[in-house]
Order: sequence, then structure tokens, then C-alpha cells
Amino acid sequence: MIRSFAPRRLIRGAVLLSLLASALRAAEPIKLGEIEPLTGKEAAFGQQAHRGIEMAVAEINARGGVLGRPLAIIAEDNQSKPGDSATVAKKLLSRDKVVAVLSGGTSSNCLEIAPIAQAARIPFIATTATDPKVTEKADYVFRSCFIDPFQGAVLAKFARATLKAKRVALLTSVSASYSVGLSKVFRERFVPLGGEIAIEQKYSEGDKDFRAQLTAIKAAKPDAIAITGFYTEAALICKQARELGLTVPLFGGDGWEAPELIEIGGKAVEGTYYASHYSSESTAPEVREFVKKYRARYNGETPDSMAPLAYDATFIVAEAIARAGTTDGPKLRDALAATKNFPGVTGRTTIDPHRNASKSAVMLQVQNGKVSFVETIDP
Repeated sequence: MIRSFAPRRLIRGAVLLSLLASALRAAEPIKLGEIEPLTGKEAAFGQQAHRGIEMAVAEINARGGVLGRPLAIIAEDNQSKPGDSATVAKKLLSRDKVVAVLSGGTSSNCLEIAPIAQAARIPFIATTATDPKVTEKADYVFRSCFIDPFQGAVLAKFARATLKAKRVALLTSVSASYSVGLSKVFRERFVPLGGEIAIEQKYSEGDKDFRAQLTAIKAAKPDAIAITGFYTEAALICKQARELGLTVPLFGGDGWEAPELIEIGGKAVEGTYYASHYSSESTAPEVREFVKKYRARYNGETPDSMAPLAYDATFIVAEAIARAGTTDGPKLRDALAATKNFPGVTGRTTIDPHRNASKSAVMLQVQNGKVSFVETIDP
């Protein structure tokens, strides 16, 4: 009779893993706060970011946690409403005693959180907020994404070099600091490249009719139209632009990135372009592995950049806690500020002296109802 048995070293390994898991469960968790627009008009951003954080925490805990303790996420929904981010930030810091806060919300959301985290001397990491003001006045505030001065330069270069556009019309959401800032930088960088702003029109978040602005733009005869707001309005603008017979290229920033852009815009967003932080089509091993794990965990869905930015940010925080050897706010802040060449899904992250992340951008295009990679533009 043949007896089957496991090698002793495998048994010892299994026992050690079991003991480690038991010890981790018994240890007091390290609490991280998360503030996202999980519902409301910006929910696509928040839900993707939350999944990225959820994945990272599960992987970190499977590896033994940090400092022998598991990570625990306390997630709060700001409902995509002004004021709610500040309210839940106060709750996370004073009642839940989190050691760091992460947010995949908009720049406006993160501008509410920043001064509250600063006053509490607890690090805050914005994963998708690109407005430079988010980190300008608070040395406890960091980000894992590029900033609008770089993104605006990317869009300006793309419009002139790739689209060969000389005259561009700007459509700016005056109620979103992200859009106002991105339009400003685009204008400042596009003109020195030999470009001209043919006309600038304005709207507000939540608007549904853009025909008056688009009629004025059509009369100005631009070579392309830059729409610097978020995906809901961008999709509607694309639909109405095509209905009015505007056939020029349409493009925008990372605020366009959400499945809803295609769901709302349909055929009208075919051929449009936008900037992003990574491409799921990348052949880099870390990207391919992340996309594979994400699809397996979330019913085959392909992650946009919000998920890997939040995933990377969570690992950056965990690594900083490990290097600091403590969850003490000032020491953790110093460890985060010292982050150099952290290898992540969205590239290598180095935190610069202004607590911003220096990294590349990619341009994507909607083709056949899917998003395709166009080009990478480095800092």
C-alpha cells in the first residue's frame, strides 16, 4: 500500500502560517480612514478607489500585516456632496482614532479634508486629487497622483504635437476647482507652443444643457475642444456637440475616467481622448498582475486608474509605517515624506519636497466602446 504524506517542511510551514494568522487576528488593528464619494454623481471615482484600497489591505494582511498588526479600513461616504468630507474627516480622526486618512475623491473633497488632518497632525494621502492647492499649505498632506500643472502641460503638448491643433476651444466647469485649475494651466502652456485659445465657455457641475456654449464654440471654428471637467458633464457635452455638427476632436483630463463616460456618451464619445495615470493595456508585469487580480475579485471588471492609485497609496502608507516603526503621526509623516522610488502599479512614486508624486501620464482614446492606450508622456 502506498501511503501519501506531506513533507515535514510543508507541515512546519503550514503550522507557522496558522500561528501567524492567529497572532494577527488577536493583535489590535492599525486603523486607516477612507473618505470616498461612494454614492452620488462622483461614485465611479470612489467605488474604484475603495476597491483598490480593499485589495491592498487584504494582500498586506495576508503577508502578516504591518508591525505584527493587521490593517483595518474605516470607510466613509461623502455622498459626492460639498461639506460631507469635512464632517466625516472629523469623525474618523476624533472618534475612530485612525492613524492616516486616504481619499480618492475630487480635489474639492480633498481640500476639505486637508486642514482637518493637518490640525490633528495625522497624515492624509489624496490618491486622485490633482489640484496643487491640496498639498500647498499642509505638511501632513500628500498625494499619490500627478498634479494639474503637469497634466495641463501634457494636454497642451498632446493638442499641439499629436492632434496638430492650433486653435482650441476651452469648456471649463467654474464650480470645480479641478477644472478651473486645469484650464488655467492648459492655456498657459498651449499658447507658448504656438497655440491659440479660440474661445472659452463656462458651465457648472450638474448642468445638463450645453447647447448655448457649444453654439458659440461652433461659430469660433476651433480645431479641437478641451473639456476640463468630470465624466458626467463631459459625456453630455460630447453628445450635444455631435448633435450640433461639431466633428473636431474632443479631449479632457483624468476627470473623464469612468465607465459612465461611455455609458452616458455612447457613440458620441467614440474617438475622444483623455489623460490618465496608467493604462490597463500596459504590458508591465505589475500592471498585468494587478489587472488579473482585480478582474478575478470584481467579476471581470477592468480597473481604471482610480483603483491602482488607491492601491499604491495604501502600500505606500503601510511601507512608511514599517519604516517608521510606529503609527505616531509626526514620525509617520516623516517616513511618508522620505518615500523614494516606491515600485507600484502606476509606476515608481517619489514624494517630492512639496509632498507631490512625480510620475508619468498616459493619453487614452475611446475606440469601439473601449479605452485604448495612445501614448505615455513623462514629467
